[in-house]
Amino acid sequence: MEGFGGRLRACAQALGLSDAEIARRAGLSEQRYGNYVRDVHAPDLDTLVRIARVLGTTTDSLLIGDKGSEPDQVRIALEARLLSAAHVLETGDLKVLVGQAEVFAQLRQEEGRRVP
Repeated sequence: MEGFGGRLRACAQALGLSDAEIARRAGLSEQRYGNYVRDVHAPDLDTLVRIARVLGTTTDSLLIGDKGSEPDQVRIALEARLLSAAHVLETGDLKVLVGQAEVFAQLRQEEGRRVP
């Protein structure tokens, strides 16, 4: 059974982020975050919430794991990667990305309304 540290590692890998980058984004030292990944220590609630935000997941997911199906997990990981990438974009770039995503979503909705 995968523990807390394993779930941290899995989330980071799904996002394509290193432990060092997760620590930096959560405002933690690499050593402190490494202790959580290795299950040496458990974070306090405030730290847990910050880590969950960085990983684009919930505190429950980190503490007890998700019981979702594999396709759900893939989608969640992809959405988390998109959100993680958005955090480092400048506002202008983010506006362009959001506009592209909205156009793409609208096209998909229109395709769904068409009768085959």
